[in-house]
Amino acid sequence: MKNEFKGLIVQGGKKFSLKNHKTDFTGSYNKEKAKDALVNSKIELNHLQEKLYASGKHSVLIIFQAMDAAGKDSAIEHVMSGLNPQGCQVYSFKVPTPEEYEHDFLWRHYKALPERGRIGIHNRSHYENVLVCKVHPEYILSENIPGFDDVKEIRKSFWQQRYNSIKNFEEHLTANGTVILKFFLNVSRDEQKQRFLERIDDPTKNWKFSSGDIKERALWDKYMDAYEDAINATSTEESPWHIIPADKKWFTRLAISEIIVEKLKSLDLEFPVLGEEETAKLSETKHILLSE
Repeated sequence: MKNEFKGLIVQGGKKFSLKNHKTDFTGSYNKEKAKDALVNSKIELNHLQEKLYASGKHSVLIIFQAMDAAGKDSAIEHVMSGLNPQGCQVYSFKVPTPEEYEHDFLWRHYKALPERGRIGIHNRSHYENVLVCKVHPEYILSENIPGFDDVKEIRKSFWQQRYNSIKNFEEHLTANGTVILKFFLNVSRDEQKQRFLERIDDPTKNWKFSSGDIKERALWDKYMDAYEDAINATSTEESPWHIIPADKKWFTRLAISEIIVEKLKSLDLEFPVLGEEETAKLSETKHILLSE
């Protein structure tokens, strides 16, 4: 992996600040060069997915978090378009249902985890519980957690416990063969504004826009603080965060694809090798077919 992509990784134990990450970074790439590189990267990703599926030892959980209009949907569409749909599943998490509120906050996410051999993509994830819920702590009250009947009772220790729960959850998954890739699409406030205006001006994109998006935009600084806190608290050696510049979608897609490819390559995936007995049966079956 090129150093420009390695520089997007937040290593566990190191203090992270969004101010140190440019939203319009493109490295040594221009738009055309990035498009060509993405084509090759998707081909490689397809081959690696086949090995992942055949070996059946690992599963891959890809997490996308971002502010509205940062490009999560388009990144999933363009980067994952070369994958075999049989080995890939996408979940987009919305407001919890009444049934989900009756369980702990990780329950619905555990249910959506990919099986071994498969790639699972979570468009928003269990991190919503320390992001949007931290900006809107009143949402926590809907979880009916004992001892938390008022927003005033939700203090710093509550969030630290929730970060610990997330780290323990991810540690358990990685210990059992799940590779976790966490991407924060880092879009600037100015770029978000332009994308919102495009959604308003283009009738085919009106459905993507909600008046609630403007209300959340007004809380931009609070969200940035929540992201910094969450990333600092949960970026570990086994499951670090990747801060992806999102002002240029063509670079965003390439960076995500290259990071996924390099991670899969590091697993040294191989196709299963048949034993002597199975190999002999193949030869016997081939002989029968040729004799017809």
